[in-house]
Amino acid sequence: MDDPLDRLEAAVRGRRGADPTTSYTASLFARGRSRIAQKLGEEAVECVIAAMGPDPAEIVPEAADLLYHLLVLLADADLTLADVRAELARREGVSGLEEKAGRPAAM
Repeated sequence: MDDPLDRLEAAVRGRRGADPTTSYTASLFARGRSRIAQKLGEEAVECVIAAMGPDPAEIVPEAADLLYHLLVLLADADLTLADVRAELARREGVSGLEEKAGRPAAM
């Protein structure tokens, strides 16, 4: 497990069921998926704000926070980075416009 994202994913999964008073990750799991999704949205906005600022280096910590919260959401939904990697592999070589056109219409 050389990849930092794989290590982080394992750490996040290891916090499921942990004491929410001693682990921020466990406290997110305890508060439920809607809170996890809300935090993910907040981190996405913070990443966008950093991207609009003058210093591109400010994007990096916000992107790290965004990835962390995404991993928490995936774990809560019993999904993994492997699931995301498989979807990315499925899309490889397909134009973005083609891929979007092949999705079911949103309701």
